[in-house]
Amino acid sequence: MARINLLPWRADRRKQREREFYMMLAASAVAAVIVFFGATYWMSQRIEAQNNRNAYLTKEIKDLDVKIEKIKDLERTRSQLLARKEIIEDLQSNRSQMVHLFDQLAKTIPDGTRLTSLKQANDVLTLEGVAESSTRVATYMRNLEKSPQMGRSDLGKIESKEGTAGADKKMPYLFAMSVRVNKPAEEGTGEATDGEAVMPSSSSTTPGAPDPATSSSTPLANAASTSTTQPAPATAPATKPAVAPATPAEEKKP
Repeated sequence: MARINLLPWRADRRKQREREFYMMLAASAVAAVIVFFGATYWMSQRIEAQNNRNAYLTKEIKDLDVKIEKIKDLERTRSQLLARKEIIEDLQSNRSQMVHLFDQLAKTIPDGTRLTSLKQANDVLTLEGVAESSTRVATYMRNLEKSPQMGRSDLGKIESKEGTAGADKKMPYLFAMSVRVNKPAEEGTGEATDGEAVMPSSSSTTPGAPDPATSSSTPLANAASTSTTQPAPATAPATKPAVAPATPAEEKKP
């Protein structure tokens, strides 16, 4: 026999679907809230970790800045010490340069020429003076170029003040020139040559002083010549043995 359901089953199924829908909606809302709080907590943890890293990096950067400042101070101190060392080495190498320089200036300046100004900047020497004629200036330049302490000379100006009021009548020509000064390393060979030419060797003797070898051999030569020029005795006793010729000291004995 067929059964016929006369109850409002459609309304019941609709209500059941509504309940299921609200339950799924509530579950979705709870899941969304849980996911939201979970994501918020995770992001806050990441932000806190990143802040901690940033704070650590900031602290390390400050420490590195302090170390960099110390390194810069050390580098400045090192550069100052190196500059002082170079100055001391330069002074040590050039301590005798001025002596040789003035000596060469006195030796190279020709007659009829006089210096009025002398300036040096690094290895360039500026000379100003007066001369009797332009030929004297040319001679002076040649002498400077031949000097072991000097290099190439360049003439800056030369003019005649002859007939001008206040000018020197004997030396009317004004000149200015620049000369390069050789470094001590460049002139080391010339100094050694000069030293060898000036300093006598250990085997040479002073002029006028007797030679030790000659003076020591002179008495022996005189004694030998004296002994050979002395006349031999006419007869020698037969009982006396033959003896060598007597020296001058022995002949004076009675």
